[in-house]
Amino acid sequence: MDRDELIFREYKLYAEQKDRFIDRNFTTNRFYMVAFVVIIFAMIYTSSVVFMDKVSAPLLFSLIGIGVCTLWWMNVDTYNTLIKIKFGNVLETIEEKLPIKPFQEEYKSIEEIKKKRVFLFSDIQKIVAVFGALFFFAVFVSEITPIIVDIYNKIIGLKGGI
Repeated sequence: MDRDELIFREYKLYAEQKDRFIDRNFTTNRFYMVAFVVIIFAMIYTSSVVFMDKVSAPLLFSLIGIGVCTLWWMNVDTYNTLIKIKFGNVLETIEEKLPIKPFQEEYKSIEEIKKKRVFLFSDIQKIVAVFGALFFFAVFVSEITPIIVDIYNKIIGLKGGI
């Protein structure tokens, strides 16, 4: 096996690994989207469930939702960074030794699209995660406010009775 064939095989193997990595990214995002929807439905169907006299199921699910949305946003950001490293650095370095450079051409096209500020799929995922976190935070605040007011009134009532 000559040097050029070895370089091509390494390049092909790395490109296949990058594709599998991107597939894992989509699978992970599907998981977060399903978790997001399940939490919303759980909040809807358990809206009247109350634990320990004051803590409602939507309060607990809103905390879980905030956590899921935060992890989702971080995951999208991390995958994007790793894909850029795999794509931008490693494959382009290997392509320098090949007669054609398909990934470099593809990357140039993607950069031109980004300059036009077209929303990419990852941007949409991040926006959904942020709005989801804000929604869950709003639910959390609406559920925790009566509990805090009740505790405050009890404290004031104790001070007034002394």
